[in-house]
Formats: sequence, C-alpha cells, structure tokens
Amino acid sequence: MNLGRRKFIQLSLGAAALPAVAGAAWAQSFPSRPINLVVFLPAGAIPDIIARLVGSALSERLGQPIIIENRPGGGGNIALQSVARAPADGHTLLLLASPHAINVSLYPNAPVSLAKDIIPVASLNHDTFVLLVNPSLPVKNVLDFIAYAKANPGKINLSSNGTGNLTHLAGELFKTATGIDTVHVPFRGSPAALSALTAGDVQALFDTVGTSFPLIQAGKIRALGVSSTERVRMLPDVQTIAETVPGYTVTGWLGIGAPKGTPAEIVDRLNREIGVVLNEPAVRAKMAELNSDPFVSTPEEFAKFTAEDTEKWGRVVKAADIKLD
Repeated sequence: MNLGRRKFIQLSLGAAALPAVAGAAWAQSFPSRPINLVVFLPAGAIPDIIARLVGSALSERLGQPIIIENRPGGGGNIALQSVARAPADGHTLLLLASPHAINVSLYPNAPVSLAKDIIPVASLNHDTFVLLVNPSLPVKNVLDFIAYAKANPGKINLSSNGTGNLTHLAGELFKTATGIDTVHVPFRGSPAALSALTAGDVQALFDTVGTSFPLIQAGKIRALGVSSTERVRMLPDVQTIAETVPGYTVTGWLGIGAPKGTPAEIVDRLNREIGVVLNEPAVRAKMAELNSDPFVSTPEEFAKFTAEDTEKWGRVVKAADIKLD
C-alpha cells in the first residue's frame, strides 16, 4: 500500500470516529447550563405538578436548574412546536403526554408533530381514567349504564374536557365497544366538565381518577368503572370497565421528549437519571397522592409505546370522524 493511500484510509477512519467522539464529549459535559422543561398546561395542573416534582429531583442529579416553562394552548401543539424548533442539545425538553400522540391524527397537516420532530426520552407515569355519572342517573355500575344507554338512545350527554382530547376519545372508544348512542358535549377543561356533571347539566363523563377523586369521595358524582386493567388503590370497590367490556383500556401518560437530532448519549443520560428519580421514595409517594403510577422505560421502549398509542388513537379519531380546524 503506498503512503498516499495509507494516509487517506487513516484520515477516513478518523473522520468516521468523530461523531462517536463528539457524542461522548457532549454527554460528559451535559448539561452545561440550565434546562428548560416546556409544559403544555398552565401552572397548577396535575401534569405541571408532576413536571415540577420530577424536575426538582432531576436538577439535583444533573447539577443544573430545571426551569419549568408553561406554554399552554393548541391542545399541546404550542409547547411541542417551541421544543421541536429548539437546538437539539438536551437543554430544551418537552413534557410529553398522550395528547401529543392523539394530535398526530387530529392535526395531520401540522408543521411539526411528535412522530416527526420529537425523540421520546423517558416515560414518567401512567394515569387511569374513570367513567363518572351524576348520582341522579339510575345506574350503579358499567353494565347498568350500558343497559340504560341502550334503552335511551341519544338521551345521555356524555361530556368531555374538550373535543379531541383523551376524555373525549375514551368516550368514543367506549361507545364503539358497547354499541351505545350518546351525545358528546365538550367543555373547556376538567373543572368546567366536572362542574356541569355535578350540577346535572350532563349525565356522564370520563376523567382521570386523580382529578375527580375529591368529588367522588364527597358523593357528588358516582364512579362506575376505571379504565385500567386492574382496580386502583384509591377506588378499590370500583370495577374495571374491562370486567364488563373485555379489552377496554385507556391510559393517560406523561414523559419527556427532546428535539429530533439530540445526541443519543444525551438521551441515554437523561433516561438513566429520570429512571433513578422515579424510584426515589419521595417522588413515588407524591405520585401516589395524585393516583399516578411511575412508568420507567428505556428510550427504545418509550418510543415503541408512543408509536403504538399514536396508532391506537388514530384509529379512534378516524372511526369517530373527529375533525378540528
């Protein structure tokens, strides 16, 4: 081999190794400044509380402040867009949630989306939904509700926290699985929907257990069934919907995402540190108070989970013919 050819090969091999060397260097120096965690809901909402809980513990492990930036609006799209357009260096992160998976189908022409522009870094939690009714409705369980709805087609107002969000799609999935005919009545957020249910302006609603639990406990609304595969600790006497409607499950979730192109070494570092945080007793205890279960996964497992959730809700959006402007 002549000297020129040998030199060329050496230079080529060195160039090929540069991305790996650079990635390792980035991971070792990361984070070099405060990290912005963009949250898609206002301060005080349960996802915001969880973001602050995890962010505080994560800050201690990373040695840099985690700054919560609330950017509500657009069903989560505003927050997603701001992160998707940020530098892919791990210093701007997104509080990912099931609405971002749903939005892939609701907004097929959106300039950015979870599927195209965000790397799923780490899962945070699972949330359970519950089928709720006003106590004046003469039903005690899921089977009663289905029978009553079939005897009164089109007469039950099944409300939600907004068109296209998970409380709406949980109802659409339930309608498809049971063959009942109800009227969808959307509200702007959980407080308005729960207020209408308590007042008897609507008869039924799907909402998270954590949000609705105080009203259930006070007897102002009745819980008929939970959307998880097993009964939940806060409502041990409430059956799962799947006990009556086999295969019915709805899971709300939160996670952390980063702009596409974020180095794998940084993604892996964040994932490992978040996994440690989610196993801290104080974090688990606070999540338990919110009836939220920690959900630990690798980046690959979380990416697979979000892809499957996107596909699942895409089918429901299409079947229900839900369209948003």
